[in-house]
Amino acid sequence: MMYRTVGFGTQRRYLKPWMIAVLIVLSLTVVAVTIGLLVHFLVLEQKMEYYRGSFKILDPQINNNFGQSNTYQLKDLREMTENLVDEIFIDSAWKKNYIKNQVVRMTPEEDGVKADVIMVFQFPSTEQRAVREKKIQSFLNQKMRNLRALPINASSVQVNAMSSSTGELTVQASCGKRVVPLHVNRIASGVIAPKAAWPWQASLQYDNIHQCGATLISNTWLVTAAHCFQKYKNPHQWTVSFGTKINPPLMKRNVKRFIIHENYHSTAREYDIAVVQVSYRVTFSDDIRRICLPEASASFQPNSTVYITGFGALYYGGESQNELREARVKIISDDVCKQPQVYGNDIKSGMFCAGCMEGIYDACRGDSGGPLVTRDLKDTWYLIGIVSWGDNCGQKDKPGVYTQVTYYRNWIASKTGL
Repeated sequence: MMYRTVGFGTQRRYLKPWMIAVLIVLSLTVVAVTIGLLVHFLVLEQKMEYYRGSFKILDPQINNNFGQSNTYQLKDLREMTENLVDEIFIDSAWKKNYIKNQVVRMTPEEDGVKADVIMVFQFPSTEQRAVREKKIQSFLNQKMRNLRALPINASSVQVNAMSSSTGELTVQASCGKRVVPLHVNRIASGVIAPKAAWPWQASLQYDNIHQCGATLISNTWLVTAAHCFQKYKNPHQWTVSFGTKINPPLMKRNVKRFIIHENYHSTAREYDIAVVQVSYRVTFSDDIRRICLPEASASFQPNSTVYITGFGALYYGGESQNELREARVKIISDDVCKQPQVYGNDIKSGMFCAGCMEGIYDACRGDSGGPLVTRDLKDTWYLIGIVSWGDNCGQKDKPGVYTQVTYYRNWIASKTGL
């Protein structure tokens, strides 16, 4: 009892002035630190915010010519739109907060094209998002009134805040985007692909054994080569895995069905294309994304740089690899590819060659059905070829032969709706 009284009773009445001063200083210090932490975490903490913007680009020529001969222009318009939004925010007071934008849809309309854009910012948590939403819309409306690069109906500008989860998923679901920088050498002699480098790459497996590559084009459909199903025709024994390793897979799905081109004949190697539908939707992430499909009217010039990926063998007669590999090659002109010492008359419509005439860089056994891709100036990736066939692997004057995606673009749309 006595100790308790001394500690909490009479002695508190006789604190000396200097002790009181010390206690006050300590209390003020604690308060200051607490306020500082609150300011840091509640005010200065930067958070990613997503806003969906839409506006109409007025260009009657786009609509008047819209059709097979003109749809590829939408890709160019997409690039111009993303560049325009970049320039608007980077050259403004928003530049410290602006991260990037991504066009997620271009919709042709009677008097032009409607663009839907996801804009990503980073803001401190000091202002309501509804207030920023109005400010961003007002700013875009003002800037787009006097544009020369694109004729935009400024009154059509709409901006809506999105939840972080919805915004992130929308960006991830956009085709042809990857999150890692590009550093590519070869498949044969092999450089292993970095994690998430080629998020549309898949492995087609029969009884859990890798047979072919495939390319994800939506959350339920993939594109591959018809000859992959030449031997095994029961879809229920096929599975698809995703990620840069076959084992363990990042994600796995059962195959619901596959559709082989009606005119495919193994002897002539023509029409070597098939689409695969999985039984359950794929969940998009940084590691798993769909690639963009080019329009039927798109063209890709000889000597253009393109990229191949796959789990195939590193040399002729070798075994498939557990880790994804990558290679940078060139499109080879038909004039060269159809020379007698190359492939001559074996190159038919809907085929093209890519690789190196000197050999070395090439696809090989186990890469069949996998993607040959290219990118545009905005780093959006497109599927332009499907690994089909070739003599040996990486031999002089025997480059890889690929199914031309643009040639079968309408067929893909007729089967998948994409």
